[in-house]
Amino acid sequence: MMKSFITIAAILLVTNIILGQEFSIARVNYGGGGDWYCDPSSIPNLLNYLTKNTLIKAAHGEYRIKLTAKELRGHPYLYMTGHGNVRFTDDEIIQLREYLMGGGFLHADDNYGFNTSFRREMKRVFPDRDFVELPHDHTVFHSYFDMPNGLPKIHEHDGKPPQLFALYDRDRIMVIYSYESDLGDGWEDEEVHNDPPELRAAALQMGVNIIYFALTQ
Repeated sequence: MMKSFITIAAILLVTNIILGQEFSIARVNYGGGGDWYCDPSSIPNLLNYLTKNTLIKAAHGEYRIKLTAKELRGHPYLYMTGHGNVRFTDDEIIQLREYLMGGGFLHADDNYGFNTSFRREMKRVFPDRDFVELPHDHTVFHSYFDMPNGLPKIHEHDGKPPQLFALYDRDRIMVIYSYESDLGDGWEDEEVHNDPPELRAAALQMGVNIIYFALTQ
């Protein structure tokens, strides 16, 4: 169920987009052996769903970017996922910290096997900060679609409940981390995983909520 109101920030955002700007997602190309490129149809499908179901216009292809790229700051929304080992270089640690502290946003989505290395590397980025779990009544679960049960469980991994975590800069969330959910698989083309329509819809709606929250918090 869609919320019946739009925040002032959202109105300003939509107005800006109507005047010619498009929202885009940049996928992080990281090193260390993880398949950062997995689920290739996920981001285009999410952006298409975003355009069809909200007033936000989106570029339907994904950008792929390294954290040391000069154009990093031109992409306010980063996404990273994978199954394997995440390893940032020292330069990438510095650039990611500056990007996030400068107002950038990262959605990290565990596709299974990603958790240990991702948390280790984020501790290198912010040694003095810890991930905080977001409760089901947090704004991110109600920013556009109403999701009273929190993060949807798309695929079973270790039988653990899905959890949504955040890293804060004061009151602003810099990083959202979806764990034991596998949202990206739910965004993929239907025939890839043969997930039921209601599960794919839940994954896409959660993706829209994260985008909408990131743009209006």
